[in-house]
Parts: sequence; C-alpha cells; structure tokens
Amino acid sequence: MMEESKLTHFQRRYLMDCLKRGDTLPLQCRPTSSKEAAPAFSPPVCQLIKLSAKPHLRPAKVCQAGDAYTREKFKPQARRDLEKEKRRLQNILATGKDEMEHEEEHKVKKNQTLVQTKEEEKPEPDRFEELVNEVQERRDFLAEMEALGQGKKYRSVVLTEISQKMREMEIIDKKRSEEVREIMTKDFPCGNKSDPYD
Repeated sequence: MMEESKLTHFQRRYLMDCLKRGDTLPLQCRPTSSKEAAPAFSPPVCQLIKLSAKPHLRPAKVCQAGDAYTREKFKPQARRDLEKEKRRLQNILATGKDEMEHEEEHKVKKNQTLVQTKEEEKPEPDRFEELVNEVQERRDFLAEMEALGQGKKYRSVVLTEISQKMREMEIIDKKRSEEVREIMTKDFPCGNKSDPYD
C-alpha cells in the first residue's frame, strides 16, 4: 500500500515507527521535515459549561412574563341529565333492576315494529299493472323508432315482447277470475238454486 500511494522514504519510516510503538496512524504526515509536527489546535468537541457556585434565581418580572401564571381557560363539557340519573339510581335501589335499560329496549322494539308496519303498509306492486306499463313502454319505443326511420329494425323484437306480456296478463286475469268465482260461490252456497222460501 505504501508503494502504491507513492509515499516518500521519510513518510514510510515515520508510519513504520508509529506502528512499532502501537500509536495511532497520523491523519497528516509532513512530507519533508523530520521535526515533530506541533499538534494543531482543534476546538474541543464538547465544551464544559461553567456552573456558578451560587444558585441562580430569576427575577419576579421574568417569571411573570412567562406562561407560568396564566390560567387555562375553562372548557365546558357535555353534562349528564341529573334527573335521569336520579331516577335510574332510585329504580336500581328499589327494584334491583335498571329500568332505563328496559325503557331503551322497549323504544328499540317499538321503532322496529313501526318500521315493520310501514313496510307492511306499502302495497306490493300489482304484477298486472306492471305488465300494462311495460307494454305501453314498448309501444312508445316502437313509435319513436318508426318516427326515426328505424321501425323495421325493432318491430319484430318489440312485438314479440308485447305478445309475451299480453300472454302473462291473460294468465293473471284467469287466476283472478277463478278466485272471484270461488269467493262468490262461498258467499252464496245455493248458487243457481231457487230460494226455498219462495
């Protein structure tokens, strides 16, 4: 390494002496002089802070100027309903049960029943009415396409769909008429027989 770094004879001898003594290798080596280099003054890495022998007291004005004497502002928080808490405690002591929990459960059940009744009140959409609306939509669509000159393209498909809807409407109509006939025969069991009191 010494040959590669092209050190002078003096520098090589100086490094070998440092190694023999066990000293650390120098960062800089004077190339030409055999004199010991005076150690360069390096600032201390960590300077010691001199502490005074007397305790240091701050004047009152300095203390008051800081935040030591300022009060935190009061921030109100949400309060509990004290009357409700009193009633709850009275119920627990009197009956051994927390009536407020039962009231809350009752409210939840009541809300659920209201939601269920609202859902039940909504009448189911009548399939027959839906079919009538679908047929009308297809007729309107076919009329628009014919107005645009595209009627031939869509006519067969739309008419097929309309005929399917009409067939489903006929089936529903037959079922309804049978139901009405059954109801009528139950209400009037005599049917076509003449009145025996006549």
